[in-house]
Amino acid sequence: MYSRIMDGFNSLDPSRLQMLAVSVAVGTGGLFVYFLAYRKKSHTLPMGDGWWGAGERSFSEDESIRSFEVKTSDEEIQDLYRRIDQSRFTPPLEDCKFNYGFHSNYLRKVVSYWRNEYDWKKQVKVLNKFPHFKTKIEGLDIHYIHVRPKYVPDGCIMRPLLMVHGWPGSFFEFYKIIPMLTESSDGFVFEVICPSIPGYGFSDHPRKKGFDSIQAARIFHKLMERLGFKEFYTQGGDWGSLITTNMAQMKPETVKGLHLNFGFVSKGGLKMLISLLFGAYVPFLVGFTKEDVKRVFPYMQKNVYEMLLESGYMHIQATKPDTAGCALNDSPVGMAAYILEKFSTWTDKEFRELEDGGLDRKYSLDELLTNVMIYWTTSSIVSSMRFYKENVGRNMEKRPDARIPVYSPTGISAFPNELLHSPSVWLQQRYKNIVSYSYMPRGGHFAAFEEPKLLADDFRQFVKKVEK
Repeated sequence: MYSRIMDGFNSLDPSRLQMLAVSVAVGTGGLFVYFLAYRKKSHTLPMGDGWWGAGERSFSEDESIRSFEVKTSDEEIQDLYRRIDQSRFTPPLEDCKFNYGFHSNYLRKVVSYWRNEYDWKKQVKVLNKFPHFKTKIEGLDIHYIHVRPKYVPDGCIMRPLLMVHGWPGSFFEFYKIIPMLTESSDGFVFEVICPSIPGYGFSDHPRKKGFDSIQAARIFHKLMERLGFKEFYTQGGDWGSLITTNMAQMKPETVKGLHLNFGFVSKGGLKMLISLLFGAYVPFLVGFTKEDVKRVFPYMQKNVYEMLLESGYMHIQATKPDTAGCALNDSPVGMAAYILEKFSTWTDKEFRELEDGGLDRKYSLDELLTNVMIYWTTSSIVSSMRFYKENVGRNMEKRPDARIPVYSPTGISAFPNELLHSPSVWLQQRYKNIVSYSYMPRGGHFAAFEEPKLLADDFRQFVKKVEK
């Protein structure tokens, strides 16, 4: 059989053999090129498109960029005061501190300050110290602040930076870190863009179901493209972490670097299970550091029991956000208690043992109440809560982004009081190019708001590594 085949080949004309070899080579090369193209495509989150405004899609969308100014009125303030004056308080249990939620005795003090000393008109001026803009994307007015450096020294490299907030925060979280980034240091300076997620603050809320982090990522890509940026850095925590991750999955060629202070582990798997079984005893064998062991173990206490204590809000917002949101949107005191309790416990879980929740240890009441007022004056608490329904209300492991790795250079700021600690070895399952992983000395969930200098310094050292 073999000899017959060889005799057949030997009887072929040499020119025909040459043509056959070329055909095979071209065919094989074509298949290889197709494989590479398909492989590259399969590792990119589809951009897609959408329309989230009311009614049918308009194909003549106004793409102009308009200046925007935060405003208030005496009527708005008087309505707030009227509602505050009609509030009812429930006496607290003895010695309950913040373990049952916001302690009502301290809530009375916060509300008294809000009613009698807090100056919303003054805070509106603070909000307007940075330039605000709006532009229409996919049927929604997208609000953002855009801060350019006042001075760029010769030889200094300027890079655009998109910073995305989470819940229950807002663009205001970045007001302390922006001046640190728009001033040159170590040869770098940043042009900062901070949008409001649709459904939050001064951005329109989606009128249709299904607006999740992937849709937000696409809208923010369109925003940066409209602003003329072909390549930029991103930074985010909480929902901002997932949105900017999706942006890197969607168009990795535009995300020069992805910096996160909250890392999402997309799935567990055998590797994670083995690290949990043996990490406390032989951490070096599973890729854990001593700091990882300190932050992860005992696992059931720190990652299961603690999350059960702190995730009740998420189950409500991921199932029936409009029900609870209706009450919050009608009561400024109820909304303040609901939001500010998160700024207590998510900053440091030990604050549950304090009657004042430790709120004034890291923030001022003016700062905290200004963030609340952004939700109150825009009536955005319900639409912000719906973001959980759209993201967590379905199996996140079946989403397309759960199966797509991140190849953009990634930096992680791991703050010790974050809700969950994600060791680098876990994050590497999703983020394939982690160039910087920093164990921060202090701080919790609201890093830019609580520890702006620590976050700014870590972001700068990350950028230096990427640029090299």
